[in-house]
Amino acid sequence: MEYIIVVDSCGEIPEELKQDERLASAPLTMRVGNEEIIDDENFDQASFLKIVAECPECPKSACPSPDYYQNAYDCGAKHIYAVTLSAELSGSYNSALLGMDLFKEEHPDVKGHVFNSRSASVGETLIALKIMELEDQGLPFEKVVEQTEQYIEEQNTFFVLENLETLRKNGRLSRTKAMVASALKIKPIMGATKEGVICQLGQARGINKALVKMVDAIIAATVDSGNKILGISHCNCLERAEMVKDALLARMKVKDVILLDTAGISSMYANDGGIIVVI
Repeated sequence: MEYIIVVDSCGEIPEELKQDERLASAPLTMRVGNEEIIDDENFDQASFLKIVAECPECPKSACPSPDYYQNAYDCGAKHIYAVTLSAELSGSYNSALLGMDLFKEEHPDVKGHVFNSRSASVGETLIALKIMELEDQGLPFEKVVEQTEQYIEEQNTFFVLENLETLRKNGRLSRTKAMVASALKIKPIMGATKEGVICQLGQARGINKALVKMVDAIIAATVDSGNKILGISHCNCLERAEMVKDALLARMKVKDVILLDTAGISSMYANDGGIIVVI
């Protein structure tokens, strides 16, 4: 095998690529109350959202171990890549990096690189697809790394959440602020900085107005859209995701569109009704 891309499970793998041996998922683990849930192919979103809604405690996650990554890399491929969610949000990047160091000690001739997506969810998906595109063009390993890092630098992440409870429970919003926002139906428009830190871009009263503001922000931030893939992931709200897609495509041309339902970790962060857009 020429190459493999190990994507932590915050990055959704499109259905048509789930059997592709060049892509592997490294599952994170979630804990809700006393229940431990592995973010793998058996993840049940509906059941998970119900458990989260009923549990007063904040859901927590644990990243794959360095050993897990090391074993995932050990597959006979000449080029090894890993893509993780933002190092500012999880220990997954450092774990993947340590796993790569351990792997290279035993396989010094194999070339490998770990990408900090500085994003999450479908942002990771788009990065994995970029690596595949460059590898399939026959580019040397160093050029694939260089061009993928440039792609990450130019990528922008946006999201709007319907439900602020997870933010409240994990301390990102005070209880009072969350209650006021909920009572006034205020929805924050969020994004990620170039370092991969979550930031608030604005807010609006009501989910539809927030989505309109998010679309405006995406249009304003996107350069050369015709050469880019638009990635949209949603947590249990396909109709809303389609609406965002249509609103964006009415105002800009893109190379392609990927629309995915969130897997476990993304569902934990986005919560029921959340929309994530990366381009």
